[in-house]
Amino acid sequence: MDIEELRTFVEVADTGGVTPAARRLGLSKSLVSRRLSRLEADLGVQLLARTTRGAALTEAGITFRDYAAKVCAEIDIAQETILPAGDLRGLLRVAAPLTFGCTHFAPVLAALALKYPELQVHTCYTDRFVDLIAEGFDCGIRCGRLRDSSLLARRVGPLSAMYVASPTYIEKHGSPETPEEMMAHQALLQGNEVWLAMDGDKLVEMKPNGRFKGDNGIALVPAALAGLGIVGLPVPAIEEHLDSGALVPVMTRYPVPELAIYVISPPNQHPLRKVRVLTEMLIERFGSSMGEVM
Repeated sequence: MDIEELRTFVEVADTGGVTPAARRLGLSKSLVSRRLSRLEADLGVQLLARTTRGAALTEAGITFRDYAAKVCAEIDIAQETILPAGDLRGLLRVAAPLTFGCTHFAPVLAALALKYPELQVHTCYTDRFVDLIAEGFDCGIRCGRLRDSSLLARRVGPLSAMYVASPTYIEKHGSPETPEEMMAHQALLQGNEVWLAMDGDKLVEMKPNGRFKGDNGIALVPAALAGLGIVGLPVPAIEEHLDSGALVPVMTRYPVPELAIYVISPPNQHPLRKVRVLTEMLIERFGSSMGEVM
């Protein structure tokens, strides 16, 4: 039984098919299929039921997937342990936000790849919620307020955000001064999110309304510049527009609560050295560490 066969099976199980697994692994579909066939032959059981829509785990496959994932994780840790000090190899898979990530986190990841030429760095940039365990990521970079979870998280640095609108919008619709007034305005949204604000030391939740939505914050910036509504975004994502006056803050007496940048990783395992190195590079770039939290 080959470790690469195990890794391939876990990828197919987590992605739901040979094609997406091959894409993530950077392999041909035929090679992925051959690895699966050899693994099933070695085990003497069928792990996956192939369908026109992908691949579904059999009962044996469901049981075997968790053991295979643990073996792969332990092998990764063992390989890192015996590497020469300062050396990183293998594959690092990172989930990062599209908003702010492509401009601010991507240079750090590029620096990591440049410093460690034997390390493969695969990054998925998306503003949707990513299940690190189910989707097979080694770590994720997240911005904002962490939800309660079993994931391990390390604070990288502070992050400020604000609600802004264009002077054109404000001239036409006015500028909201309170959370109650905000509800009467057009919001630019990424989904059905709840907006937060601080009233002194009290956290206020707002359920804004709006007719313009996008699945990432970058797509909302042109809409805000065009005067379609109010948007809440990290300051670094709109800094140039704040400096030029194309966007101006609103509801300044009720600021967005303190946010932060975090590196998160799956629970119940010692963070891989490559994750720790990336975390330290992010801390060096974005601020001091606050240690680990749950």
